[in-house]
Amino acid sequence: MSGTVLVFVEHAGGEPDRLSLEALGFARALASKVDAKVDAVLLGSASEGVAEMLGPFGVGLAHVAINPRLDDYAPAAWAAAIRANVAARSPIAVVVAGSDRGNEVLAHVAARAGLPMAANVIEVRPGDSWRLVRQRWAGSLLEDAALDAPIRLMSVAPHTVAVDPATAGTAPAPTISRFEPELEPGDLVARVVGREARKSGGVSLGDAKVVVGGGRGVGSAAGFERLEELAAQLGGAVGGSRVVTSLGWRPHADQIGQTGLRIAPDLYIACGISGAIQHIVGCKAAKRILAINTDPESPIMAVADYAVIGDLSTVVPAITAEIRSRGLSHS
Repeated sequence: MSGTVLVFVEHAGGEPDRLSLEALGFARALASKVDAKVDAVLLGSASEGVAEMLGPFGVGLAHVAINPRLDDYAPAAWAAAIRANVAARSPIAVVVAGSDRGNEVLAHVAARAGLPMAANVIEVRPGDSWRLVRQRWAGSLLEDAALDAPIRLMSVAPHTVAVDPATAGTAPAPTISRFEPELEPGDLVARVVGREARKSGGVSLGDAKVVVGGGRGVGSAAGFERLEELAAQLGGAVGGSRVVTSLGWRPHADQIGQTGLRIAPDLYIACGISGAIQHIVGCKAAKRILAINTDPESPIMAVADYAVIGDLSTVVPAITAEIRSRGLSHS
């Protein structure tokens, strides 16, 4: 088999999205099994600059739709653009990041093309019938499935593929192929019309190497000041459980979990978090988990690599003070 595996690459601030880079890694592995090439499709005015960065990630040809109406998120319009490229190129597979946006856009593409799609895939075994392994029920179940279609549409489960360049050192920039998709007025009915920047600066939850998370045990919105101080010492970010955002102690953008953000830091420090399955889904990709809790039987202990049984109001400041005394602070 030969042909092309097409990857939809999202981007922001002139950089490719991390989950899209994971999708590229997944696509490279798939392409090697079916003797195919990896192409990318990007949307919006800043796409060319981002496309030029994708050579080291195995992309030889980047299809760029430069249209200001595609700059902000509009799921039907984005799908129309991708569908147009798929119709013109007939790839053997289309791969996207398994983010909320990636899954929504690919579902639109599937509906327009009359094709099935598989979400949250972690493994593909091509053959007469393509066998897939994909995550179900928030990652608590692995499903063995088949995907048969002229073009296979798949999203990649977040944080299941390492972000590694395909080539060491420099690699040639991909060839840029521009195209102009036709958009109908109805494609732009649902779209982002404005953005509100977060008031706090610093590293984002999605990019942080260290995340300090707080749950009901923090006690109040003011209690998060201890966690903010610890995160600052470690050069990290602060997040919270669903109950914390429901209580209004933290904004929803800080929620870690099934209905919030899924993180993959080097270290996740869970403070006063019991560890409901919805929260575990959001943090299980962390390389190491440190749990601080007064209850040694709390569910978070079952997934934690390290645990401190104690009151976080005492333990967290003690850790912060020790970091300062050892001169390890990142602030």
